[in-house]
Amino acid sequence: MFDASSPSVSAPRVIAFFLPQFHPIPENDAFWGKGFTEWRNVVQARPRFRGHDQPHLPADLGFYDLRVPEVREAQARLARGAGLHGFCYYHYWFSGRRLLHRPLDDMLSSGQPDFPFMLCWANENWTRAWDGGDRELLLAQTYSDEDTIAHARHMVPIFDDPRYIRIDGRPIFAIYNSDRIPCPPTWCDLFRRTCRSEGVDPYLIRVERYLDEDTRAPDALGFDAALEFQPFSRNFRLWQRTRPDLKRHPRRRLRNRMRKSWQSMQPWKAFDTHYDMEAFVAFDSAQPAPGYPCFPGVCPSWDNSARRPTGRGIIFRGSRPDLFEAWVTAKLARQRDTPFLFVNAWNEWAEGNHLEPCQRHGHDWLTAIDRALSVASVQRM
Repeated sequence: MFDASSPSVSAPRVIAFFLPQFHPIPENDAFWGKGFTEWRNVVQARPRFRGHDQPHLPADLGFYDLRVPEVREAQARLARGAGLHGFCYYHYWFSGRRLLHRPLDDMLSSGQPDFPFMLCWANENWTRAWDGGDRELLLAQTYSDEDTIAHARHMVPIFDDPRYIRIDGRPIFAIYNSDRIPCPPTWCDLFRRTCRSEGVDPYLIRVERYLDEDTRAPDALGFDAALEFQPFSRNFRLWQRTRPDLKRHPRRRLRNRMRKSWQSMQPWKAFDTHYDMEAFVAFDSAQPAPGYPCFPGVCPSWDNSARRPTGRGIIFRGSRPDLFEAWVTAKLARQRDTPFLFVNAWNEWAEGNHLEPCQRHGHDWLTAIDRALSVASVQRM
């Protein structure tokens, strides 16, 4: 059992979000065309400005299919070699209908790879957001007490897996968007009570994002803790309000307003939004930890233009492995007692956001994690 009941470990345990999108499913065949996987978005990406790092292309693992056991084993070996503790698989549940579950099911039934894991319920609607058509709904997320009970009962056998990541003996279950849930405290209470009736006491985490409308502490919403989802954490919202680059350059602010006005007049011409990764990392690293249980988060980079071929992508320019290493080191130095650090992400290739080796940086993102963890281990001695 992988238990994080004590914060006095030599180094925090790094958990990377894991996207199970890299295999075909009937729903994606219907939505996007026969044989679709995330790789189609990845390989179609093109640079949009000088120095734009697109497309992001895999190195060691190639354009893999997650239905292949050897791929999952190779991923676990790479992660373990860099000091990662486990993966946080995105879990897709739509009123009893599961999607993208083949890799998880195979891992559960085979017992391999022998690598810690947990789940995060990606409880959002499926839309055509990947190609810029945000308003076209593909699959809606709905809520009911009956579904909450069914969902909890479905999760209990997964929570019982000896590889499942725990804290104080309790299996950790993250909720990606608690704002979508009509009454989070009621949902958490019913989900927790149902699991307890089956002998399991889940540790519920709220993923904190800058778009959250309800900004109360997690316990007020029924959760045990929160985690930072980078780069779009609460600190991102604070940074947007206080961005020094805009204060120093009022003309840039004017250009941004003109760009939005022009886009509203010509909606068929969409523009990407650019941010300075180094400036955001500096701001985020200087922010104090919140006054409630919240696991810190980081990300190596972000560029979802591969999913937005017609524009409206979000690009953090200036991402570098050495900057990522400094960010991880700074976060762990400020929160030395945290048992976990969450990385977004292991394999979000179409968001330009991955620890897996790529043709441009090789193993540098993984090396950055390894080095930062070594520093954290020394600091905790």
